[in-house]
Amino acid sequence: MTRKPIRVLIVDDSASVRQVLSTILSEEPGIEVMGTAADAFAAARRLQTELPDVMILDIEMPGMDGLTFLRKIMAQRPIPVIICSTLTEAGSKALFDALEAGAVDVLPKPRIDTRNALMETADRLRHAVRAAAQARLRPREARMQIEKKLTADVMMPPPVPGRVRHATDRIICIGISTGGTETLREVLQQLPANCPGMAVVQHMPEKFTLAFANRLNGICAMEVKEAEDGDEVSTGRVLIAPGNRHMLLQRAGTQYRVAIKDGPPVSRHRPSVDVLFRSAAQYAGANALGLIMTGMGDDGARGLLEMRKAGARTLAQDEESCVVFGMPKEAIDLGAAERIVKLSRVPQEIMAWPQSGLSGVAETARSA
Repeated sequence: MTRKPIRVLIVDDSASVRQVLSTILSEEPGIEVMGTAADAFAAARRLQTELPDVMILDIEMPGMDGLTFLRKIMAQRPIPVIICSTLTEAGSKALFDALEAGAVDVLPKPRIDTRNALMETADRLRHAVRAAAQARLRPREARMQIEKKLTADVMMPPPVPGRVRHATDRIICIGISTGGTETLREVLQQLPANCPGMAVVQHMPEKFTLAFANRLNGICAMEVKEAEDGDEVSTGRVLIAPGNRHMLLQRAGTQYRVAIKDGPPVSRHRPSVDVLFRSAAQYAGANALGLIMTGMGDDGARGLLEMRKAGARTLAQDEESCVVFGMPKEAIDLGAAERIVKLSRVPQEIMAWPQSGLSGVAETARSA
């Protein structure tokens, strides 16, 4: 049976941006550009006759800005929306207002200055559209096939069993993607300032991770910052991997630091959850807790399995509370997750771990 293509509506006041986005998506099998609109009013007229599977929406537009339009859409006829904007740190409030209003992902405007930049833009855009089409705003018929991709081997060798010695510090490693900004906020806001240190890979574009970390830092008891090379992972601190850079855990006596490195995308992502989790397996072992949450694809599944084999405790978010049950499902299917937990239980499980080794009630996995 032939799968129906993912139908996309592009809304942007720039004709050149509409053209670039249309060209990128039209070249991808299984994705169809159903149309474009130069402003919110033209898009609204189009929505009266047919609904797309995914909408790509700019924020800064004449007449009605994209944020206002997004709120109207979500209040009336919710559809998966990807924000595609030039917003950087200076415009971060509007960016996160959009995520809070229901946008499933954020992307920068397409880069066409070099061939490599264009290829990376195209890959991320296509992946974001496929992920958005699976978002739990409404049921989807099928999951898209995952393409072949590089593994964490390109960044570091597999962990050696039994290599990790006892350490006094505990560390929490989290991997999260589509739908993760609000999910992560919900978790971190419930954690106290004395929570074990965390290293987080959230799939976000370059520059957006700094704004994201600054926003969380202002509303959480823990210190939250975009990671810099050599930063210590310590009690009460959360380090967010910078967009477009890999983040690896390193041992410093009984403490941990992060290394920020360039390198090819792993599991189609940079930063990659697999890279972080592999480094945790190698350098932290049983002193680590690994948690994989909402997101499309399989980034982090193999790394979480490596963490479990190295003695770490491992959790996966359950299907019901995920925006996209992709990454957690892949980890569960591999046997990488010891427990499957609801989002509402994640903060309690995190705080129970250092004292009681994850005592608590495990949730039952649902079939994807």
